[in-house]
Amino acid sequence: VTYDDGPHPTNTPRLLDILAARRIKATFYVIGNAVNQNPSVLRRTVAEGHEIGNHTQTHPLLSKLSDSQVRTELRRCEDSIGRAAGVRPRTMRPPYGGLLQRQREFVHREFGYPTILWSVDPLDWKRPGTAVITNRIVSSTTPGGIVLAHDLHAQTIDSMPQALDGLLRRGFKFVTVS
Repeated sequence: VTYDDGPHPTNTPRLLDILAARRIKATFYVIGNAVNQNPSVLRRTVAEGHEIGNHTQTHPLLSKLSDSQVRTELRRCEDSIGRAAGVRPRTMRPPYGGLLQRQREFVHREFGYPTILWSVDPLDWKRPGTAVITNRIVSSTTPGGIVLAHDLHAQTIDSMPQALDGLLRRGFKFVTVS
């Protein structure tokens, strides 16, 4: 399970409590600006054994940027993560999933980041309600799948106990992306 766009000052800590209660490790694709605003939340996320991925500094659509702008976005986010928590991301997720194949190749070559997308998108950012988010996650997840969710929306966090418990009941095991 992966969470994008944090860390958030109140929702991410709530999510960390939910994950800890179930001994689930997740991957968090963080935005550098959010890291700069909430460094202690990122430190807690790392201390609790979750993986951190690069989701850029300002969340732009990378496919519309020049190579040098893409490099700057990824480098600044990596630097923010390093300053806050002393770790380096091992993977990246482009905002909106938008990255050209050519960009994907140079990002991997220059940063060593594989580009990670997702197989389950509950569209939680549209705030359809906790029951809808829960149902979409539980019914759409298949073995080896990657669930996309966003830890900046309260509704998403509210849906996580039921969604995660539903997946656990179905026999799923949770691992970080790498």
